[in-house]
Formats: sequence, structure tokens, C-alpha cells
Amino acid sequence: MTERAVYAAGGVVWRLAAGKVHVLLVHRTKYRDVTLPKGKVDPGEMLAETAAREILEETGIRTPLGAPLGVSRYVLPSGREKVVHYWAAHATDDAIRASGFVPNGEIAAVEWVSAKKARARLSYPVDREILDQFLRLVDDGIRETFPVIALRHGKAVPRDEWDGSDASRPLLPRGKEQAKAIVGALRAFGVRRIVSSSAVRCVKTVTPLAKALGRRIDETDLISQDAWEDGSADVRAVVGRRVRAGKPAVLCSHGPVLPEILSELALATGTMPGSYLSSAAALETGAFSVAHVSATNPGSGIVAIETHAPQV
Repeated sequence: MTERAVYAAGGVVWRLAAGKVHVLLVHRTKYRDVTLPKGKVDPGEMLAETAAREILEETGIRTPLGAPLGVSRYVLPSGREKVVHYWAAHATDDAIRASGFVPNGEIAAVEWVSAKKARARLSYPVDREILDQFLRLVDDGIRETFPVIALRHGKAVPRDEWDGSDASRPLLPRGKEQAKAIVGALRAFGVRRIVSSSAVRCVKTVTPLAKALGRRIDETDLISQDAWEDGSADVRAVVGRRVRAGKPAVLCSHGPVLPEILSELALATGTMPGSYLSSAAALETGAFSVAHVSATNPGSGIVAIETHAPQV
């Protein structure tokens, strides 16, 4: 991010009605226009967290984020560039029924329309470009996806400054802040299963997330650094279970183990290898890469990979 630009995030919220894809549009009160739900990043937020929050605030619908749909850029009247990141977001019938939306000073109305009508009604070309990217996924048979997230633990006490075992190294204050900062973004992707290396620095990194979700942490030596170094790790088994389960999950591990996690994820989903896997695995402490996999055909390859890092 740059200080000059204004950052925002939102989504293409969609549902199936009579077997056809319909998209949710928002009619803004002040500007008298029709757009996709979106809004500016609040201080301390990560982009995915912003997208989920803005969708909820503007439409009343709570929905996890799916595949990323790209970025729109345009110049504001002030001369600053506005950069908006978008994701697909599937609204279930239950989520729609639970919506408490009422017209307000910001949003005059929300409207479900067919994809064709949505394209015609959107007020701005940049929104139509994002919608077109979503429709390309639909045309490719990829509507619903689930994320498998590779997370590197937060900043820990260095090895040369710790007298105990490597696995017992605790998080530094910065690492604890990173662990808190990523909770909103991980929740935005609908994470429900938390798998962690048994090392203290990994378990403590996902503890705030587990508390926020009310979920337990599945600790395992199979993706720990100690096991990786002595040859007893079994990354393939852990990744394979998560792909077969087809549920949103986060795997918290270590820098040296992450390349193998991404490689095994590619193998498990029939994805062609490439340098993008190395880039997705080269994470700073507290950062994570989200691999989006087709919910209906997990063996068709990774749909998209995106990387996020907390600003702490």
C-alpha cells in the first residue's frame, strides 16, 4: 500500500435462483448510482477483512469471501488514486434470510438481478470489468470455492536467544500483535478448521483465531519444523485431508515447511507447478497465502492464490 492511494475492498455477491446466477447491486443514496458493495479500509484492517465488513454493512448479508476477482483503479476528484480489491462472495439462502438490511443514508436499496441485467445497470465501467471477471469463472464452471490457507507463524524469539528447545520458542510482542491482526482476515475467508504445527510459536499464532471462532486447534507434529528437519514430517497427509474435506481451513507452519505445503497442495489439486508456488510460500512472519479450490471439482486445479500480510 502507498500513502498516496485510497484503498477499499468489496465483492460480487451472488446467489442461485431457479438455477441461474443472480448478483446483488447496491443503490447509493448520496451519489444516486448503482454499484457493487464496497468501502474504504479502516485503520488496522486487512483488505479481506474490509471486503467482508463492507458487504455486511451495505447489504446486511454475512458471507465468506471466495476467489479474488481483481482490482479496479480510478482517480478521485481530489486527484488521489482509489484502489479497490474485489472477491466473489456466495450468499446462501440462510444468510439472505438473516439479513437485517433497511434503507439508510448511505444505501437506498439493494437489488438482486440476473448477471445480464447487472452488467447493464452498473453505473461504472470499472464495476462491469469486475463483474465480467466473475462471469468468466462462472462460464468455466467455477462458482463455489473453498480456501486452504498456508500461514507462517508470528515473529518469535530468535533461536540464538533462546535456551530451551526450538519447539518451545515463544512469540515476541510483535508476533502476538500479528496473531491478533490476522483474525479478521482469516474469518473473512470463512475459516472453520485450524491445523497447527505443535510448536509453541505456531499454536500461539492461531490461538486468537481459535478463541474468536470458538474452535479447537488441531495440533500436529506432521507439519512441524522439527519433524521436517529429521525427516518424520508428513505434509502430504495433512494437506490431502484438507483438500478431501472441502472445508475452509488454515495450516499454520514454518518458513522451511511452507514450500512443501504449497507443492503438496498443487499435487493434491492437479495444479501445474510453477514459480507462483514459490512466491506464495515465501511468507513473512504472520503472513498467509490463500489457495482457492473448486468446491465441486477439487482436482481441477487451484483457481487462484493470493497472499496477505498484517501491517504490524
